[in-house]
Amino acid sequence: MSSFNSILLKISGELIGEQLEKIKFLCIKDIGKNRLEKMTTGFQLFTVLMERNKLGPDNTEFLVSVLTQIGRLDLAEIIDGQKELPSNQLPSDEEQAKLEIATQVITENLGKKWRAYGRKLGLTETKLDTISGKHPNDLEEQVLCLLREWRKIHKAEAKTDTLIKALRSCDQNYTADLIETELEKCKANA
Repeated sequence: MSSFNSILLKISGELIGEQLEKIKFLCIKDIGKNRLEKMTTGFQLFTVLMERNKLGPDNTEFLVSVLTQIGRLDLAEIIDGQKELPSNQLPSDEEQAKLEIATQVITENLGKKWRAYGRKLGLTETKLDTISGKHPNDLEEQVLCLLREWRKIHKAEAKTDTLIKALRSCDQNYTADLIETELEKCKANA
């Protein structure tokens, strides 16, 4: 099995039920509803995407985009970098779940102040310019890339509290409050 297929298999194993359903929803246009309904694993989905030339060792942009949209930046980083991070370089499972919630809220609410937020998180102007250049007309994608870069830099040290503090220091208190509310809801439901 190629290393690319091994990476896809690992990603498939990491997708929790609802996340797979979200990915399938995002792929309706490319695969079709009837065929998607029969799929029960991420690997089945990835196989069809490869058959349709939407995914391959040198064609990972679509999968990275979909994983990012559902808030699985950790998996997007693995496929994007085509390398597996050792588990000691990733946040704990609990922290990863919190980071996914924070990512979704920030992406939906941050808007035009994403560059100032990136500076508060310690990203360089060069990195911010690169993100802006890749996605000049898509604020949500810029924010997702910003958060992906931040997590790549901080690995196991990536904490939701850091994201919230940076939001507050940019006067983005509403977004910070939304994250805290969502985290409390998840804690109450657990």
